Amino acid sequence: MTTAQQSGRAASVQRSGQEATWTAMVSRAYDHDRPAVRFGDLSWSGRELLDRAGGAADWLDSLGLEPGAAVPALVATSADALALVIGGAGSGHPLAPLGVRMTAHEIAAVVKGIPAPTLLAQTEFGDLAGQVAELSGRQVAMVPELQSTVRALTAGPDQLAAVLHTSGTTGLPKPVPMTQRRLAARARVNGRLCELDPDSFYGGSAPFHHIAGLGNIAVALAAGALITGLPRFSVDGWTLLRDLGTTHTSMVPAMLETLLAAGEARHPSLRTLQYGGAPVRPGTLRRTYEAMPGVRMLNMFGQTEGSPISVLTPEDHREAVAGRAELLRSVGRPAPGVEVRVDSAGPDGVGEIHARADHFFRVDAEGWLHSGDLGLIADDGCLYLLGRRTDMIIRGGENVHPLEVETVLSTHPGVADAAVTGVPDERLGQTVVAFVVPADPGAPPDPAALRSHARARLSGFKVPVRWWFVDDLPRNANGKVVRRDLRESYEGEPHA
Repeated sequence: MTTAQQSGRAASVQRSGQEATWTAMVSRAYDHDRPAVRFGDLSWSGRELLDRAGGAADWLDSLGLEPGAAVPALVATSADALALVIGGAGSGHPLAPLGVRMTAHEIAAVVKGIPAPTLLAQTEFGDLAGQVAELSGRQVAMVPELQSTVRALTAGPDQLAAVLHTSGTTGLPKPVPMTQRRLAARARVNGRLCELDPDSFYGGSAPFHHIAGLGNIAVALAAGALITGLPRFSVDGWTLLRDLGTTHTSMVPAMLETLLAAGEARHPSLRTLQYGGAPVRPGTLRRTYEAMPGVRMLNMFGQTEGSPISVLTPEDHREAVAGRAELLRSVGRPAPGVEVRVDSAGPDGVGEIHARADHFFRVDAEGWLHSGDLGLIADDGCLYLLGRRTDMIIRGGENVHPLEVETVLSTHPGVADAAVTGVPDERLGQTVVAFVVPADPGAPPDPAALRSHARARLSGFKVPVRWWFVDDLPRNANGKVVRRDLRESYEGEPHA
């Protein structure tokens, strides 16, 4: 790149309002020749990444797409996927990545809700794209080898940067438009919390279409970090991230427990481990610190529509392992710049969590995100989750929140995973039942012991009355338990 071209790119970043847009943050962060992307043997510098993004923008322009409209895409975490997202955001063709592990029928149902006539697909997803196109009436554009083009990528603060979809546990996944302004705000908040900077090396394994996938990668890109990634989580994949020397990653606690069980959790270069989706067990946290003594543990609570809402900080985790284990049952306190309220709280202080901040994507006219999660705020300011509003069990007029029960059950040493739901009961309306994945499938815990464990920590009406031991729990493509599938399977004979 010539000096004049470099100056032109820098000037375009300055004109775009500096950090008012995510595109401006990324363009400025990678205006250098240091490594920016590493996947296998492929390595791009910062300027090479931006030039590939320019080539992606040129290719997207050639497809005759409607300016500003989202473009559905079957892409997985890769260098080309990053270039497509950056180029699409900076040329008025924001990508809407789709779940490549979903079925063609599931993907087609989502694609039908996106007006664009074209479906993008990387080569490895060509067959799946063909099936989706036939079901949805779209045409397929296969992603070519992206060329390098020196091009100024610009966008207005209120233009779309990308579109993600919710996980769809209770129906069709819903689109969540991510504007440039709000994605830039999220990048600033998350980047500070995770201590991401140009010297960081981020590597994750969440699906690209997920908020934990592209959502976290977008934050790392805005910080100018070196980026890599895995198509899916595995112990071997973690070993690869460790050998590469990554400094930041994200996962769910179940993945961490898999690594600990395999004796592979050590990672000398890891500085920040961000997790979410479930609480981490006290024993798991202690063993994590034994494997990675200096790691910063960070639990961010949020959702596709907006995150983080609250944060359990590295200091909270150190305090928990030092004796305040109850902190791990919370999701911490409001994240910087976030206002949290519990709406329509009952006498027990439980209500729907509403939050307001500049980095939330789907808000009402007054700026509030209606999370759909039930919770309460304790006297110490910590937020405790009690499950989804639609998951609540009403037993004889008493409200039972599944997440509260599951959190207690998960602390039993014989339990690897657990899910709770309500089933019909003629006398009480609903009763509470539990599905448990034993830590040792050959020796599942005694239901009476589980019942006693729960009763010591919960009111009697919250304790499950039936117990099923299962090999695994039904989950959707994003890893969330599908409770309706549990309810459909309870007809079988329980273990107690």
